Amino acid sequence: MKITLAQLNPTIGDFEGNLKQAYRAIEQAHTAGSDLVIFPELYVTGYPPRDLLEKKDFIQQAQAVLQALCDFSKKRPETAILCGTVLPTEKPVGKGLYNMAVLIENGAILFQQSKSLLPNYDVFDEMRYFDMADAIDIFPFHGEKLGITICEDAWNDPEFWPRREYDLDPVEILAKKGATVIINVSASPYHVGKETIRHHLVSNHVARHRIPFVFVNQVGGNDELIFDGTSMVVWPDTEKMICFPRFEEHIDTIDLNEPSGEPFVAQDPVASVHDALLLGIRDYLRKCGFRQVVLGLSGGIDSALVCALAAKALGPENVLALSMPSPYSSEGSINDAEALAKNLGVDFKLVPIHKLFQPYLDTLLPLFEGKSADTTEENVQARIRGNLVMAFSNKFGRLALSTGNKSEIAVGYCTLYGDMSGGLSVISDVPKMMVYALSEYINRNQEIIPQSIIDKPPSAELKPDQKDQDTLPPYEILDHILSLYVDEKRSREEILKQNFEPSVVDWIIRTVNRNEYKRRQAAPGLKVTTKAFGIGRRMPVAAKY
Repeated sequence: MKITLAQLNPTIGDFEGNLKQAYRAIEQAHTAGSDLVIFPELYVTGYPPRDLLEKKDFIQQAQAVLQALCDFSKKRPETAILCGTVLPTEKPVGKGLYNMAVLIENGAILFQQSKSLLPNYDVFDEMRYFDMADAIDIFPFHGEKLGITICEDAWNDPEFWPRREYDLDPVEILAKKGATVIINVSASPYHVGKETIRHHLVSNHVARHRIPFVFVNQVGGNDELIFDGTSMVVWPDTEKMICFPRFEEHIDTIDLNEPSGEPFVAQDPVASVHDALLLGIRDYLRKCGFRQVVLGLSGGIDSALVCALAAKALGPENVLALSMPSPYSSEGSINDAEALAKNLGVDFKLVPIHKLFQPYLDTLLPLFEGKSADTTEENVQARIRGNLVMAFSNKFGRLALSTGNKSEIAVGYCTLYGDMSGGLSVISDVPKMMVYALSEYINRNQEIIPQSIIDKPPSAELKPDQKDQDTLPPYEILDHILSLYVDEKRSREEILKQNFEPSVVDWIIRTVNRNEYKRRQAAPGLKVTTKAFGIGRRMPVAAKY
């Protein structure tokens, strides 16, 4: 049996656009002599549709697309279609919707398999919208017995996880019923290392059940989530496997009875995060109707990295960088910012804030009588810059990019309504040490980010001779403790067992907890680690834990 894997990039709610993409994929599959073309999970609606699923007209449009696919299949009766969509359950009890994979051939729906395991952790919220499958069955098709699963259905292998989320394994059930191939239609979001986890999971299923496994994943960015694709076909008794490209659309036809390809090779983690961020930037703008961006370029490494990523993702002609020096900005930082802009070929404007900053202080001075200067006056500079960036955003229709990294945002080393202002926070899930690694990666063939930016001690430059390390622990230590506390959810006692200074651990934990109110007001940020601030992390603001 020949199958076509359609690793596509749907836009949520763009029923017409998604349908046109599907038509092209079906035509390509038919030309290649394919028996079956497979689309990702909820391809019709795009994933995740979230509360759009509560709108009746949204569901009706999804049903209309399914009918259109049925009608189109009559034109290509030799090529069946397996597509993810949403369907009403027609039951008076429950959520009323299934997350469904529908098998279509020559105008008819041959088989429907709804999702059995509904994830309700991290970024997933599927029990809010869907009902579980009533049954798990195989379906005979072109000499094979298809075992059709949907994303999470394949993630409960009892030999893979020390603690399982569910009490059943749909893949095992289908194998016992005689499936000769397992198909998994997915919208599996990216985080660094996820492709390796998926490969191990799929390989484990293949080794246990001795049948081929076909994994078809969505690609593209949808809000904070990035989908890497990396669809694959894995056969038993061979090291060969087909692995689709990462972070790009790809359609290809494979003979299921002829194992081919190469052994799995994981992508370098830094290169992987780099490519994920490029896709996230590009798709966020495209799907939100923007073409151009504006950002503040301080001469520091964070804004330099964001500017370089934006120029690569969108083209330098679509990036405007603003250098907004204050009385405390060093000449070196201004020169570094200009040098970077020149290297990238982006539009660069120098907008000093001295004449805005002093009248601001003069206005506040009599109102603050008896109070000494502190971070209030420092933050005025960041807020002036935030206003200027947003002015350019409003006037020229450019999306404003904020440039704070995960380490700073974690401990509140950022200014609310200042440098946190923006429409997309590009590196808010990138720890500081990864910022350095990404900058070196961008410079791997030639110096794009000036080495002076990479080498200089990090500083907000909001007061004389300021350095990040005056306030923060060394970033190597900060990132390690943050990873344990935020990503791995370790307790204070567990962290202390790794021989960190108790006062440093206590400061980090306390500071992370008390800055939740800032993060709640931050721009959406692209998720690249296992636990990002924002989506998937739900912490109370008014709490004393």
